[in-house]
Amino acid sequence: MEITVIFYLLLFIVAFLYASVGHGGASGYLALMAIYGFAPDLMKPTALLLNIFVSLTAFIQFYRGRHFNWKIFLPLALASIPFAFLGGMMSIDATLYKKILGLLLLIPVARFFFLTNTSEEEKQIPNIVWSLLLGAMIGFLSGLIGIGGGIILSPILLLLRWTDQKQTAAISALFIFVNSLSGLSGQLTKGINFSSDMLLMVIIAFVGGLLGAWFGSLKFRQEILKFTLASVLTLAAFKLLFTTA
Repeated sequence: MEITVIFYLLLFIVAFLYASVGHGGASGYLALMAIYGFAPDLMKPTALLLNIFVSLTAFIQFYRGRHFNWKIFLPLALASIPFAFLGGMMSIDATLYKKILGLLLLIPVARFFFLTNTSEEEKQIPNIVWSLLLGAMIGFLSGLIGIGGGIILSPILLLLRWTDQKQTAAISALFIFVNSLSGLSGQLTKGINFSSDMLLMVIIAFVGGLLGAWFGSLKFRQEILKFTLASVLTLAAFKLLFTTA
Protein backbone atom coordinates (compact mmCIF):
# COMPACT_ATOMS: atom_id res chain seq x y z
CA MET A 1 0.00 0.00 0.00
CA GLU A 2 1.52 3.32 -1.08
CA ILE A 3 -0.26 6.58 -0.31
CA THR A 4 0.40 9.20 -2.97
CA VAL A 5 -0.48 12.85 -3.53
CA ILE A 6 -3.22 11.67 -5.88
CA PHE A 7 -4.77 9.69 -3.02
CA TYR A 8 -4.95 12.79 -0.81
CA LEU A 9 -6.41 14.85 -3.66
CA LEU A 10 -9.07 12.22 -4.24
CA LEU A 11 -9.75 12.08 -0.50
CA PHE A 12 -10.40 15.83 -0.48
CA ILE A 13 -12.73 15.55 -3.47
CA VAL A 14 -14.66 12.64 -1.91
CA ALA A 15 -15.14 14.54 1.37
CA PHE A 16 -16.26 17.66 -0.53
CA LEU A 17 -18.76 15.80 -2.71
CA TYR A 18 -20.26 13.75 0.10
CA ALA A 19 -20.53 16.66 2.54
CA SER A 20 -22.29 18.72 -0.13
CA VAL A 21 -25.21 16.26 0.05
CA GLY A 22 -25.06 15.79 3.84
CA HIS A 23 -22.99 12.59 3.99
CA GLY A 24 -19.85 11.82 5.97
CA GLY A 25 -18.25 10.02 3.05
CA ALA A 26 -17.34 6.64 4.57
CA SER A 27 -18.49 4.66 1.54
CA GLY A 28 -16.36 6.91 -0.66
CA TYR A 29 -13.33 6.61 1.65
CA LEU A 30 -13.76 2.84 1.73
CA ALA A 31 -14.00 2.69 -2.06
CA LEU A 32 -10.88 4.84 -2.37
CA MET A 33 -8.95 2.75 0.16
CA ALA A 34 -10.07 -0.46 -1.57
CA ILE A 35 -8.69 0.85 -4.86
CA TYR A 36 -5.37 1.62 -3.13
CA GLY A 37 -5.22 -1.81 -1.50
CA PHE A 38 -5.85 -0.99 2.17
CA ALA A 39 -6.61 -4.01 4.36
CA PRO A 40 -10.24 -4.25 5.62
CA ASP A 41 -9.14 -4.14 9.28
CA LEU A 42 -7.59 -0.74 8.57
CA MET A 43 -10.34 0.49 6.23
CA LYS A 44 -13.20 0.26 8.76
CA PRO A 45 -11.79 2.37 11.63
CA THR A 46 -10.17 4.83 9.22
CA ALA A 47 -13.43 5.47 7.36
CA LEU A 48 -15.40 5.85 10.59
CA LEU A 49 -12.90 8.30 12.04
CA LEU A 50 -12.97 10.44 8.89
CA ASN A 51 -16.75 10.14 8.91
CA ILE A 52 -17.00 11.62 12.41
CA PHE A 53 -15.26 14.85 11.45
CA VAL A 54 -16.89 15.34 8.06
CA SER A 55 -20.46 14.42 9.07
CA LEU A 56 -20.39 16.74 12.09
CA THR A 57 -19.27 19.57 9.82
CA ALA A 58 -22.03 18.78 7.34
CA PHE A 59 -24.66 18.63 10.10
CA ILE A 60 -23.70 22.03 11.52
CA GLN A 61 -24.00 23.68 8.12
CA PHE A 62 -27.35 22.09 7.24
CA TYR A 63 -28.66 22.73 10.77
CA ARG A 64 -27.78 26.40 10.46
CA GLY A 65 -29.74 26.38 7.23
CA ARG A 66 -32.83 25.30 9.28
CA HIS A 67 -33.20 21.94 7.52
CA PHE A 68 -33.06 19.61 10.56
CA ASN A 69 -36.06 17.73 12.06
CA TRP A 70 -35.58 16.19 15.53
CA LYS A 71 -38.86 14.25 15.45
CA ILE A 72 -37.72 12.22 12.45
CA PHE A 73 -34.15 11.83 13.63
CA LEU A 74 -34.61 10.65 17.24
CA PRO A 75 -36.34 7.25 16.74
CA LEU A 76 -33.94 6.39 13.92
CA ALA A 77 -30.90 7.24 16.04
CA LEU A 78 -32.12 5.64 19.27
CA ALA A 79 -32.51 2.30 17.51
CA SER A 80 -29.36 2.55 15.39
CA ILE A 81 -26.77 3.49 18.03
CA PRO A 82 -26.75 0.20 20.02
CA PHE A 83 -26.85 -1.89 16.84
CA ALA A 84 -23.98 0.10 15.32
CA PHE A 85 -21.96 -0.73 18.44
CA LEU A 86 -22.86 -4.41 18.06
CA GLY A 87 -21.89 -4.41 14.38
CA GLY A 88 -18.61 -2.68 15.21
CA MET A 89 -17.69 -5.54 17.55
CA MET A 90 -17.99 -8.09 14.74
CA SER A 91 -15.49 -9.09 12.05
CA ILE A 92 -16.22 -10.68 8.67
CA ASP A 93 -14.18 -12.34 5.93
CA ALA A 94 -12.27 -9.81 3.78
CA THR A 95 -13.74 -11.08 0.50
CA LEU A 96 -17.30 -11.02 1.84
CA TYR A 97 -16.63 -7.56 3.29
CA LYS A 98 -15.72 -6.17 -0.13
CA LYS A 99 -18.76 -7.76 -1.80
CA ILE A 100 -21.14 -6.28 0.78
CA LEU A 101 -19.46 -2.89 0.44
CA GLY A 102 -19.77 -3.10 -3.35
CA LEU A 103 -23.51 -3.77 -3.06
CA LEU A 104 -23.97 -0.92 -0.57
CA LEU A 105 -22.23 1.49 -2.93
CA LEU A 106 -24.98 0.87 -5.46
CA ILE A 107 -27.55 2.39 -3.07
CA PRO A 108 -26.28 5.99 -3.31
CA VAL A 109 -25.75 5.45 -7.05
CA ALA A 110 -29.46 4.67 -7.40
CA ARG A 111 -30.33 7.66 -5.26
CA PHE A 112 -28.18 10.15 -7.15
CA PHE A 113 -29.21 8.92 -10.59
CA PHE A 114 -32.91 8.24 -10.11
CA LEU A 115 -34.46 9.81 -6.99
CA THR A 116 -35.92 13.30 -7.19
CA ASN A 117 -36.67 15.83 -4.47
CA THR A 118 -39.87 15.66 -2.40
CA SER A 119 -42.15 18.70 -2.38
CA GLU A 120 -43.98 19.92 0.73
CA GLU A 121 -47.28 18.64 -0.67
CA GLU A 122 -45.87 15.12 -1.18
CA LYS A 123 -44.45 14.64 2.32
CA GLN A 124 -45.75 11.78 4.46
CA ILE A 125 -45.88 11.50 8.27
CA PRO A 126 -43.13 9.10 9.49
CA ASN A 127 -44.18 5.81 11.07
CA ILE A 128 -42.51 5.28 14.47
CA VAL A 129 -42.34 1.47 14.18
CA TRP A 130 -40.74 1.66 10.74
CA SER A 131 -38.33 4.31 12.03
CA LEU A 132 -37.13 2.04 14.82
CA LEU A 133 -36.76 -0.99 12.53
CA LEU A 134 -34.90 0.99 9.88
CA GLY A 135 -32.63 2.54 12.49
CA ALA A 136 -31.69 -0.86 13.96
CA MET A 137 -31.02 -2.45 10.56
CA ILE A 138 -28.99 0.45 9.21
CA GLY A 139 -27.08 0.82 12.49
CA PHE A 140 -25.95 -2.80 12.44
CA LEU A 141 -24.72 -2.58 8.84
CA SER A 142 -22.99 0.70 9.68
CA GLY A 143 -20.90 -0.84 12.45
CA LEU A 144 -20.23 -4.06 10.55
CA ILE A 145 -18.97 -2.43 7.34
CA GLY A 146 -17.53 0.80 8.74
CA ILE A 147 -19.97 3.35 7.33
CA GLY A 148 -22.24 5.85 9.02
CA GLY A 149 -25.39 4.59 7.34
CA GLY A 150 -26.29 7.75 5.48
CA ILE A 151 -25.99 6.10 2.07
CA ILE A 152 -28.74 3.69 3.13
CA LEU A 153 -30.91 6.10 5.11
CA SER A 154 -31.01 8.95 2.59
CA PRO A 155 -32.68 7.11 -0.32
CA ILE A 156 -35.14 5.46 2.09
CA LEU A 157 -36.20 8.83 3.51
CA LEU A 158 -36.75 10.15 -0.01
CA LEU A 159 -38.55 7.02 -1.19
CA LEU A 160 -40.89 7.14 1.81
CA ARG A 161 -41.32 10.90 1.23
CA TRP A 162 -40.65 11.70 4.88
CA THR A 163 -38.22 14.50 4.00
CA ASP A 164 -37.09 16.71 1.15
CA GLN A 165 -33.50 16.76 -0.12
CA LYS A 166 -32.15 19.36 2.33
CA GLN A 167 -33.88 17.77 5.32
CA THR A 168 -32.56 14.38 4.24
CA ALA A 169 -29.04 15.79 4.18
CA ALA A 170 -29.36 17.33 7.66
CA ILE A 171 -30.84 14.21 9.27
CA SER A 172 -28.39 11.88 7.52
CA ALA A 173 -25.40 13.96 8.63
CA LEU A 174 -26.18 13.66 12.35
CA PHE A 175 -27.28 10.03 11.91
CA ILE A 176 -23.90 9.29 10.34
CA PHE A 177 -22.08 11.08 13.17
CA VAL A 178 -23.72 9.14 16.02
CA ASN A 179 -23.46 5.80 14.22
CA SER A 180 -19.81 6.37 13.36
CA LEU A 181 -19.05 7.10 17.02
CA SER A 182 -20.95 4.00 18.11
CA GLY A 183 -19.41 1.74 15.47
CA LEU A 184 -15.91 2.96 16.26
CA SER A 185 -16.56 2.37 19.98
CA GLY A 186 -17.59 -1.19 19.17
CA GLN A 187 -14.39 -1.73 17.22
CA LEU A 188 -12.34 -0.38 20.14
CA THR A 189 -13.49 -3.36 22.22
CA LYS A 190 -11.45 -5.71 20.00
CA GLY A 191 -8.56 -3.41 19.09
CA ILE A 192 -8.03 -1.04 16.16
CA ASN A 193 -5.21 -0.55 13.69
CA PHE A 194 -4.69 3.05 12.59
CA SER A 195 -2.43 4.31 9.82
CA SER A 196 0.51 6.58 10.62
CA ASP A 197 -0.88 8.94 7.97
CA MET A 198 -4.21 9.25 9.80
CA LEU A 199 -3.75 12.83 11.04
CA LEU A 200 -3.10 14.16 7.55
CA MET A 201 -6.07 12.22 6.20
CA VAL A 202 -8.34 13.67 8.89
CA ILE A 203 -7.18 17.23 8.16
CA ILE A 204 -7.69 16.86 4.41
CA ALA A 205 -11.10 15.23 4.79
CA PHE A 206 -12.19 17.84 7.34
CA VAL A 207 -11.28 20.75 5.07
CA GLY A 208 -12.97 19.10 2.08
CA GLY A 209 -16.04 18.37 4.16
CA LEU A 210 -16.20 21.90 5.54
CA LEU A 211 -16.16 23.44 2.07
CA GLY A 212 -18.55 20.85 0.63
CA ALA A 213 -21.10 21.27 3.41
CA TRP A 214 -21.00 25.06 3.13
CA PHE A 215 -21.54 25.03 -0.61
CA GLY A 216 -24.10 22.23 -0.49
CA SER A 217 -26.26 23.75 2.24
CA LEU A 218 -26.23 27.33 1.02
CA LYS A 219 -24.78 28.00 -2.38
CA PHE A 220 -25.30 25.83 -5.40
CA ARG A 221 -27.36 23.27 -7.23
CA GLN A 222 -26.08 19.74 -6.66
CA GLU A 223 -27.03 17.87 -9.83
CA ILE A 224 -23.58 17.88 -11.46
CA LEU A 225 -21.88 16.90 -8.19
CA LYS A 226 -24.33 14.06 -7.58
CA PHE A 227 -23.87 12.59 -11.05
CA THR A 228 -20.09 12.85 -10.76
CA LEU A 229 -20.12 11.12 -7.38
CA ALA A 230 -22.52 8.42 -8.62
CA SER A 231 -20.24 7.68 -11.59
CA VAL A 232 -17.20 7.28 -9.33
CA LEU A 233 -19.10 5.02 -6.93
CA THR A 234 -20.30 2.87 -9.84
CA LEU A 235 -16.70 2.23 -10.87
CA ALA A 236 -15.68 1.45 -7.28
CA ALA A 237 -18.62 -0.93 -6.81
CA PHE A 238 -17.70 -2.73 -10.04
CA LYS A 239 -14.13 -3.19 -8.81
CA LEU A 240 -15.23 -4.54 -5.44
CA LEU A 241 -17.86 -6.90 -6.87
CA PHE A 242 -16.10 -8.27 -9.96
CA THR A 243 -12.35 -8.13 -9.35
CA THR A 244 -10.11 -9.83 -6.81
CA ALA A 245 -7.44 -7.13 -6.59
